[in-house]
Amino acid sequence: MGHKRRLAENAVHGIFLMLGLVTVGCVLLITVYLVASGIPAIRQIGLVPFLLGDTWGSTAAQPSYGILPFILTSIYGTAGAILLGVPVGSFAAVYLAKLAPAQVRSVVEAAVSLLAGIPSVVYGLVGMLVLVPGIRTLFHVPDGASLLAAIIVLAIMILPSIIKVSITALEAVPKEYEDASLALGATPIETYFRVSVPAARSGIAAAVVLGVGRAIGEAMAVMMVSGNAANMPSLFESVRFLTTAVSSEMAYSSGLQRQALFSIALVLFLFIMLIDAALALFLKGRKEGR
Repeated sequence: MGHKRRLAENAVHGIFLMLGLVTVGCVLLITVYLVASGIPAIRQIGLVPFLLGDTWGSTAAQPSYGILPFILTSIYGTAGAILLGVPVGSFAAVYLAKLAPAQVRSVVEAAVSLLAGIPSVVYGLVGMLVLVPGIRTLFHVPDGASLLAAIIVLAIMILPSIIKVSITALEAVPKEYEDASLALGATPIETYFRVSVPAARSGIAAAVVLGVGRAIGEAMAVMMVSGNAANMPSLFESVRFLTTAVSSEMAYSSGLQRQALFSIALVLFLFIMLIDAALALFLKGRKEGR
């Protein structure tokens, strides 16, 4: 009996190991493909003109391939979505995990799950029909399709990831921590924010990472509400993100233009890797510093 159980455990271990290696292999294949496809255009255009050039005109008589507007727009858009989405998502998670009545929690969690299941094109459509005209009317600008509209849509889209993962992290905090804090005279609110939230910091940070990945990688919804114009980023002007730059031109691209789009994808890939690595190092440093 023990021999059969050991064989079964070894078989399951081998299956999990194989699946993990498949995942790593897929990431390596994507990396190799992007590098092989993106490097030729960077060599031909030049690294500095490509990354720091402020004009993108891939179909002009004299083509230019500067992607600095796309990089800055992606940075500003992601940062704005995180600044809006993370506080709202974190406070909502604390409320649902620690304070909300059971009926309220069930209704709100169902709504959050529904938000997570809505396709991005629906977010873009609602934003284009409701948010864009609202911004145009409220701020008296010629066109509401802008960086601000993209930031608001992205902030709403990352809420489900942040809320659901943060709730799981908060519920994993041992109840003894909270009981000890309450026994020392702290109020429930002080306990939740000074004990539970710091104890769940790594899980909340993982939620933020998921939100960052969703915000950086979104294309369709952003394309529908941002105006998709290759301008330097401004809050009330049409802009184009790295993702939308690739998706909007890939269908009819060829030659150097197509290679440049693969180079943009490579920059986006490296950008996401750097953000994940920076967050991992930050969390490791905070953990070791405790």
